[in-house]
Formats: sequence, structure tokens, C-alpha cells
Amino acid sequence: MDDHSHMPGMSPPMQMSNNSNDHHTMMMMMPHMTFSWSKNAEILFSGWPGTRTGMYVLALIFVFILSLLVEFLSDDAAGCKWIVKNKDDGSISSLRAVLETIRHGLKTTLAYLIMLAVMSFNVGVLIVAVAGHVFGFLIFRSCRKSSANLSPGSC
Repeated sequence: MDDHSHMPGMSPPMQMSNNSNDHHTMMMMMPHMTFSWSKNAEILFSGWPGTRTGMYVLALIFVFILSLLVEFLSDDAAGCKWIVKNKDDGSISSLRAVLETIRHGLKTTLAYLIMLAVMSFNVGVLIVAVAGHVFGFLIFRSCRKSSANLSPGSC
């Protein structure tokens, strides 16, 4: 088999180089594959937050708020019972169904953004993502469950 033969649709094998600069360049392009705690990270976007401490804190706040929003938009959140049945026949209006579908799509999009942020393998991002979900659950969902025996709106 010569160097030019390969399966159709597949790229030819990579040329190996002994140049140490090539190895260093490849190592710089590879992200962390283990959890680390550092303000020097890339979260969601290339180069963001970079090496600036203020931008890292902003990124953590952003992930925390995203986590809160996911809990707010959850199906059983206190303020999110948007589908209301009609009083006459008990059917669900088309507009309400569309709004509920948009809400679900938004919640899913935000959840995937959080997942991608956590995949930066930065311990700080993991902590604020979990803290945002926990705090959001406390605010938006556990209050509703604990007030089941109380009067409406007392939470």
C-alpha cells in the first residue's frame, strides 16, 4: 500500500513531526480534561474570560444567573404555571400551548449553555452552577411545595 491510498471519504494520515514547537502548539490548543481551579479559563466563548479576574467573576455570575433562570422556568416552579385551562370546557388554549413550548425551548437552551460552561472543567464554574440550581430551587420550587397547606400567595 502506498502513501496515497486510503479509503474513499477519509482524510489521509497526518504527517508526524519531531519539531518541539509543533508539540507545544498542539498542547496550547487542547483544553483541560481534568477539573482545575484557575481564573485563567475559557468558558462558552474562545478567549472569554481569559486571564482577567474581573471577567472571570463576571462569567461566574453569568453562569449563576443562568442556573437560576433554569429553575425559574422549570415545570413545577411557583411562578411558571402558564398553561391555564379554559373555564368552559377545560381545554388548553393554543396561545398558552405555544407560550409553554417557547418556555420549554428557552429552559432547554439555558440548561445546555450551563452544561457547556461546566465542560470548561473549571471548579469555580461547577460550584456556581450547582449553587445557582440549589438557590433557584429554594426560591422558586421548594416554597411552593412547603406552602401547599397554606393559603395561596403566602409564600
